[in-house]
Amino acid sequence: MMRQPSKNFLKNYRVILSFMLAIMGIASTKLSCQAAETVVLKYSILRESVSVEELSRLADTGEASRSLKSYLKLANKEPEELRALLNNNVDVDPVFLSQVLNSFAGSMVLDPVGEVIHTPSKRANRESLRGALVTSALSDKNIRLIEILENYPTEEIHVDGDRLAEIYQNIEGFLSNVPRLPF
Repeated sequence: MMRQPSKNFLKNYRVILSFMLAIMGIASTKLSCQAAETVVLKYSILRESVSVEELSRLADTGEASRSLKSYLKLANKEPEELRALLNNNVDVDPVFLSQVLNSFAGSMVLDPVGEVIHTPSKRANRESLRGALVTSALSDKNIRLIEILENYPTEEIHVDGDRLAEIYQNIEGFLSNVPRLPF
């Protein structure tokens, strides 16, 4: 008969796992040479490169650069719409998120998202997204799209703007149901 782990063991395990994730997150953000610098946005027939710095400025201050304003105008979108999408907040426990994203259920979410937010080569999308999501959640126990872009582990990240809002809503819905999923 298999013995169930004690509550103290589980609590200590979670604390240790949280500590390890925090160290890995800090190390990866401080020591990593590669972090997303450019986002290649595809929206309808348009394709434009925007620096992550420009998107961060829009998310933080509401100020859109001239090139970003031009792109949004061509896409028939307002800067406020993009700012709201970049700042949409989903609260999540980083340890639990890591556990879920490393499960079969996590793969079922990461793979479709990887079709919308992906590496230039479209390889290792699942791993790149998992790292960006967990790193984004580590500091403040929530995730915003701008944080995912800032923490993405390749210099360039490709985003299909046509499907972005749909996928983000799917992620938000998934995360709100995560506590009910078995491991």
